[in-house]
Amino acid sequence: MHAVKYINLKLVSRKSSLSGEILVPSSKSHTIRAVAIACMADGTSVLKNPLKSADTFSAIRAAQEFGAKVKEEETQWIIEGIAGKISPAACFIDVANSGTSLRIFTALAAVAGHRIGFDGDNSVRKRPMGSLLTALQNLGAVIEPQNQRCPFTITGPIRGGTTSVDGMSSQFLTALLFATPLIIGDTEILVENLHEKPYIEITLDWLRSQNIRFEQNGLEWFKMKGNQQFKAFNRQMPADFSSATFAVCAAAVTGSEILIKGLDFSDHQGDKMVFEHLNKMGVKLQQQKDGLIVKGGELTGIDIDMNATPDALPALAVVGCFAKGTTRLLNVAQARLKECDRINAIATELTKMGGKIQELEDGLIIEKSVLHGGSVHGYDDHRMVMALAIAGLGVKDETIVDTAEAIKITYPSFIEDMKQIGAVFEKIND
Repeated sequence: MHAVKYINLKLVSRKSSLSGEILVPSSKSHTIRAVAIACMADGTSVLKNPLKSADTFSAIRAAQEFGAKVKEEETQWIIEGIAGKISPAACFIDVANSGTSLRIFTALAAVAGHRIGFDGDNSVRKRPMGSLLTALQNLGAVIEPQNQRCPFTITGPIRGGTTSVDGMSSQFLTALLFATPLIIGDTEILVENLHEKPYIEITLDWLRSQNIRFEQNGLEWFKMKGNQQFKAFNRQMPADFSSATFAVCAAAVTGSEILIKGLDFSDHQGDKMVFEHLNKMGVKLQQQKDGLIVKGGELTGIDIDMNATPDALPALAVVGCFAKGTTRLLNVAQARLKECDRINAIATELTKMGGKIQELEDGLIIEKSVLHGGSVHGYDDHRMVMALAIAGLGVKDETIVDTAEAIKITYPSFIEDMKQIGAVFEKIND
């Protein structure tokens, strides 16, 4: 039921004019954090309107392996937590493509006193884990083998103490912040080189909502009180700004006007900055009671620090091709460590379409380009597939994107949602 079915799907995208309204799906970041806390909590939690996607189902499977009982209803998930007592039967967890689930549940597994194994798909096996595993080893975890990537096993229990973590992936720090309140003793966490800071703010919002006690000095130092416990909750999952990126970028490249519903700009999600970036490039935004009106117009290139918003890199690279002058996407080296090397991948595929792009170590320089259609590779990466499909909406000839089944990772309804506002998409199964 929850597995991604790899069906060699191709997505054909044709020039389109968009109109109407689109309701943004719920946040992957919030949903996975909610599943993890509900799993470890004492009592039964209710997650209203969770994102139902391959990544969040990976988190559900991990929670069930830990011993949580999950009831999936149409509009909510009901999770009976394990009160921090992970089942000894939880010997192996397959996270599929979900890096967030891998990082968070690895740290939570270290709370247990028995060995638990982790693995995932080929993409996850390439994702770095070394800094998190070393941080957990500093607190007493045993990792086998010492290869710093999946597959591996971890044996706890960890105890309070002092550890440090490299923040190249913010998920490493999130994982430690979720696990250390549940162990014996206080834990001091030193953070170096932190990227994607808004994701840590989301994590801290969840911890505060749980009344978890900790001290902090900015986002560089934390002291987490031990012997705490997560509590059951009943909470609505916020809409996902990362998914909304594709609709607003589609409006930008097609010069269309659409209404985006469901967004909460008070949320700490970093990708809400995409709207600010696009506004500076010439996209008009108007907040109304029922949503946000987005109207494309003449676009002008700007310099954008992408460090807090690496997931938006592929889509903003597409927009940069339609903007006069030069667009620079900078300070986002961690985008090379996602489902694929997104800096190289989006530069390669947009160049195939006629894009004038220079690849930097930590970003891209993009000149206004006259794109054309053609066959492009999606790299089994949901954000690459969706970004290239958006590019196809703004060019004359049809664009064919392979590995389109990857959209199920975070946005299973992407094709249908976009078609409802006028996107000319067609699915082809090989």
